[in-house]
Amino acid sequence: MRASDRAYAELRRDIVEWRLPPGTVLGEVEQAERLGVSRTPLREALSRLAADGLAVQQRGRGAVVSDVSLEHVDDLFGLRRALEVEAARIAARSGVSAPFSALAERFSAAAGHIGPREPSAPYYGLAEELDAAVDAAVDNPYLEQALRGLRVHLARLRRLAQDDPQRLRASAAEHAAIARAIASGDPELAAAATMLHLHHSLDHIKAHAGSREDTP
Repeated sequence: MRASDRAYAELRRDIVEWRLPPGTVLGEVEQAERLGVSRTPLREALSRLAADGLAVQQRGRGAVVSDVSLEHVDDLFGLRRALEVEAARIAARSGVSAPFSALAERFSAAAGHIGPREPSAPYYGLAEELDAAVDAAVDNPYLEQALRGLRVHLARLRRLAQDDPQRLRASAAEHAAIARAIASGDPELAAAATMLHLHHSLDHIKAHAGSREDTP
């Protein structure tokens, strides 16, 4: 992996997972030293983050991690509905069944193991696997690119709402229903299951994200 690609991947992950929260100054010297790269590949990585909307250039400060605001949540979910519901329909029509059947079983099992002391990372990993399976079944590079750009902002927004075991269990069950509907080859059932999941996700974020957003 090129140095700029590695720096981009690590910075992107740190921003999405809030290890670099909004407002963090991404100083070239500091970040290059932390990531073990020279300043030239770091600048390339920062330019890519700015293109993704994860960083902004501020006069006198350089690159800064961009803000996450609930003001834009309805806009993001409007786009998410348009893209993910249609992607679920296409995936259901693709005739690909086995990966989604397996994912449905794994989501159902995960729903029974999420609790106050259980880490949420395995669940999020499953959600990423479902995203990848849908992308592969849809086989549309333009739709995949649009979804990839959207998902990174949704991941940051999701962190505002923090990890609620009850919501994670419900979300795992909803993902199982989506995967099961796609596996069955029923486009409208897949679309409806996706729409229901997005509706509940949006309601949860709006209800629980305010306290995190106000934290300095």
